Amino acid sequence: MELAAPNGCLTRGRPMKKLVWVIVLVVGAYAGYQGYGPRSGPVGPPASPSGVRLDAAAGHTQVQGSGIVVRILPDDTEGSRHQRFILRLPSGQTLLVAHNIDLAPRVSGLKEGDRVEYSGEYEWNPKGGVLHWTHLDPAGRHAAGWLKHDGRTFQ
Repeated sequence: MELAAPNGCLTRGRPMKKLVWVIVLVVGAYAGYQGYGPRSGPVGPPASPSGVRLDAAAGHTQVQGSGIVVRILPDDTEGSRHQRFILRLPSGQTLLVAHNIDLAPRVSGLKEGDRVEYSGEYEWNPKGGVLHWTHLDPAGRHAAGWLKHDGRTFQ
């Protein structure tokens, strides 16, 4: 079988097949290399205290860290009551804290600009994620969480 090359010359199929395979290999190698490089794009989930970024696969992960209160939200009163506020983490990301005040005392005196340390279960969402289980599990089946503010532990 003869094929017309871009310069108008007739050529056998083998050199063209080799060229196609070389292009496929180069494109594949480049795509593989890109998979190991730094990621860019929309802002994702917050970083854990160790600096490792959490993502959707990290759901139901016990985490610890600290952040600055940037907004205090109204309590969630549907079902179990939760005190809610947003922390800005050292990475610059935000994290919604949903602290169950039916099982643990409310974090008293909390205001914007305060530092809060936390231990709880992280679940990713497109807005940065939510931290819950910041209390003891009455059934004793879940890792205990806590919040620390102004030298007091709320658990």
